[in-house]
Amino acid sequence: MRTSFRARLTQRVTSMSYTSPVTETFIDLFAGAGGLSWGLQDSGMKCLLASDHWAPAVQTYRHNMPDHPVIEADIRDLSIARLRRELGEKPDWVVGGPPCQGYSTVGKRNRSDPRNVLFLEFRRIVKGLRPKGFVIENVLGLKDMSFEQEVAESFRELGYRVQFMVLTAAEHGVPQLRRRVVFVGHLDRGLFQGPPVTRDSETFVTVADAIDDLPVVGPGESASRYRRAPRTVYQKEMRLPSDKEIQGHLVSKHPEQLVHAISFIPDGGNRQSIPPEFQPKSGFHNSYSRLASWLPAVAVTQNLGKPSGTRCIHPTQHRGLTTREGARLQSFPDRFHFLGGVTDQRQQVGNAVPPKLAEALGLALQDPMRWF
Repeated sequence: MRTSFRARLTQRVTSMSYTSPVTETFIDLFAGAGGLSWGLQDSGMKCLLASDHWAPAVQTYRHNMPDHPVIEADIRDLSIARLRRELGEKPDWVVGGPPCQGYSTVGKRNRSDPRNVLFLEFRRIVKGLRPKGFVIENVLGLKDMSFEQEVAESFRELGYRVQFMVLTAAEHGVPQLRRRVVFVGHLDRGLFQGPPVTRDSETFVTVADAIDDLPVVGPGESASRYRRAPRTVYQKEMRLPSDKEIQGHLVSKHPEQLVHAISFIPDGGNRQSIPPEFQPKSGFHNSYSRLASWLPAVAVTQNLGKPSGTRCIHPTQHRGLTTREGARLQSFPDRFHFLGGVTDQRQQVGNAVPPKLAEALGLALQDPMRWF
């Protein structure tokens, strides 16, 4: 007899509820605004130290996780001696994601880009601190350029058993189809199976499920108060524990002719619906497209506020997305505030690991049933 999807979902969620009897610790390198740290913390793990060299992201991290020690520094300037002094104890895990621009699937990739070898700095720290395990996450472009074997082999030389996988955020409760490459290595637990999938196309959290409770705002407008009750379980979760104020719900100013042009585009549609006389003169074939309200979003990027970006026009309102809408689609709760200018905030959102994906990963890392 075939097991129903709902039964399989219950089994998978039950598996993910496992928590280790001992709190496992980690340090987060290339931490950015803190999406990975936030999710791992929600899974029951403890952050001993975080590091990033970009000041606005460090400010955001400190604001939201004031109990996490944070160093603002280039990873190349972090000596093992300094890390040992700062830590006071050996972490169980070293986690992080090197900058992805060098091998992103968006734009030109270059194997000789110095950003492509920053994982060696990560490796240097793993070698020096000798944690029980490590996690590297990055964009799918890393796999496309066949770096996976080079990265994995470099850690196998240190004695780690390494597993490589691709995770889709929507399969773990994130309203977004973002895919991330993940390497997990451990000294004695064997090979990691990854977090169990808890959602499929029938149960994905959609764009509407994620953001349609947020106030209606037009180009150049903002809102800081909720005007309607949450409609979905996801919205209720995003609004906890506060249900009073919204941060980052600001729309960029758009030219009137652009607003008029995109008004012709239906929910989930693209620029082909714009009459020829109103067609924007710039952009690519996938520019000026609306998110589909009934599906998860495509990968959220730092261009989320620009209608000319890829699938970043609101499903029903004639504008680009706000920082808060982008954060919702990344699974950051509303109590997580982004600091810095609007451009900095959007870049932090676009670069982040979705916290719900990180939480699923953290729960699985601590579950002995996910290792073989």
